[in-house]
Amino acid sequence: MKTKVFIIMLLTTGIMFSQKTKNGTVYKEHPAITATEAMWQAFFSGDKEKAASYLADDFRSFSGTPLNKDAKGGDKENFLGGVDWVKENMSYVSYTRSEGAYPDAIEYKEDEDGLWVQSWDHLKAMNNQSGVKIDMPIHRLYQMNDDSKIYRMYTYDNDLPWLEMRRSNATRTNGTIYVNHDNINTVRKMVGGLEHGDVDKAFSYFTEDARFSNLDMKRGESNSVEEEKAGFTEFLKNYTIESIDVVGYPDYLEYELANAKVVQSWWDMRVTRKSDGKKFVIPAMLTHNFNDEGKITRELGYYTMSGLGAK
Repeated sequence: MKTKVFIIMLLTTGIMFSQKTKNGTVYKEHPAITATEAMWQAFFSGDKEKAASYLADDFRSFSGTPLNKDAKGGDKENFLGGVDWVKENMSYVSYTRSEGAYPDAIEYKEDEDGLWVQSWDHLKAMNNQSGVKIDMPIHRLYQMNDDSKIYRMYTYDNDLPWLEMRRSNATRTNGTIYVNHDNINTVRKMVGGLEHGDVDKAFSYFTEDARFSNLDMKRGESNSVEEEKAGFTEFLKNYTIESIDVVGYPDYLEYELANAKVVQSWWDMRVTRKSDGKKFVIPAMLTHNFNDEGKITRELGYYTMSGLGAK
């Protein structure tokens, strides 16, 4: 039986290797790579004539992820119009190879369409009108014609920054701000529970799976309800809370986008260290996310307890 299995494995391996077929050559350095990169340097430096010199007369530019099956792509004139648009609308432009990446030129043996270049680059810029920041990788495929000109270009990038840029051209609202609301009352009652050391009451306003984070944590870290309760209980063993006083007034924001419900509030927490009677004031900004049932699902605390170690 073992012999039969071994023979089958050998046959399978042989079939797999027999399916390998070379279909051309991949170049790390090639004049076509130089041409594609030089075209973009000219494009972003505002030299339209030089950028045009690298493009075929029948050049077409396509999105790599089109929804329109009949898309004809943008022509040479349309593409070169982007040179003026960038000059007028973008600042701090940088277009370089992505870190650790380099382009490939691929010369297919059995492809009548000729030479292709594929690149992985990174674009950084800021839109002059909106201040929207572009900081993203871009993957492109270039098809070269027999005259070593760029004939076709396919771009794969993130459309969200461009969409945000277009949205920012018009003024629009994004919900309602309340100065009085039951969710604000909930935050006040929760903070009141903390001020009086009533741990169970304070944390009763949160969902069971609520998460907590503050400036003393690394980005991405958070505590569960039980972890936050335990930490606060431990804090009360070493410090007396004299008062937690609101600064200004809380805002409740009901956003149209993502239907988010958020209370923002500002506080001064006055505490006394039990060991030596030293007093501290801890300023804090709190943001609380609410669900539709009026329970808090998330607390982001813009405060730090690091100063409490002072002598």
